[in-house]
Amino acid sequence: MENTGKAMVAEFVSTFALIFIGAGAVIANANGDLDLTGVALAHGLVLAIMVSITAHLSGGVVNPAVAIGLWVTGKLDTVRTGAYIVAELLGAVAGAYLLKFLLPAAQFGAGGAVALAPDLVTGKGILIEAVATFFLMFAVFGTAVDDRGPFNKTAGLTIGLVIAFDIMAFGPWTGAAMNPARWFGPALATGNWDDWWVWIVGPVAGAIVASVTYWGVFLRDKEPATP
Repeated sequence: MENTGKAMVAEFVSTFALIFIGAGAVIANANGDLDLTGVALAHGLVLAIMVSITAHLSGGVVNPAVAIGLWVTGKLDTVRTGAYIVAELLGAVAGAYLLKFLLPAAQFGAGGAVALAPDLVTGKGILIEAVATFFLMFAVFGTAVDDRGPFNKTAGLTIGLVIAFDIMAFGPWTGAAMNPARWFGPALATGNWDDWWVWIVGPVAGAIVASVTYWGVFLRDKEPATP
């Protein structure tokens, strides 16, 4: 893995791509040019590709909640965790503002920002984000952290597919961000901070629970890989 500075660049570029493509797909959906499946695939594919590209450079974290989950279980040190979070948030801001610069205001609209469904209370929104992020973090541990898996080279694809199916299921309710950076960039670009805690508390809680669960059950007394 590269030194912290180079790894930050990898995290910045990856998160920039996630927001530029993911939020761009949501904007296309709002303008009637893409359906929910298209939005889910756009997020899943860009994340799968960027994780695959940067896994050997930074671990392909691309998510402050994932970084915190790795930190809680000792898989990422404190300095690198903080550096990754800063790089990811900056990448998200850059991606959102480039979209704002490129697209006509009428088409930019809500900027691809995530939002709660009108009748969904914030507590349920937090729980949806937590459960969705639990699946994501569990996949990260199972494919990218646990070295016993014979298919760990497919971590990027697996993680991307989790993002896709979470968005297909929960996108209409919370946007299925599973990532504070995915919320933060468009929120800053649009000035919309409504229900901001949903996309911080939910993803971070889900990532921590998944990390502690996988580490405690499967890695604490790690057994050899099953033949």
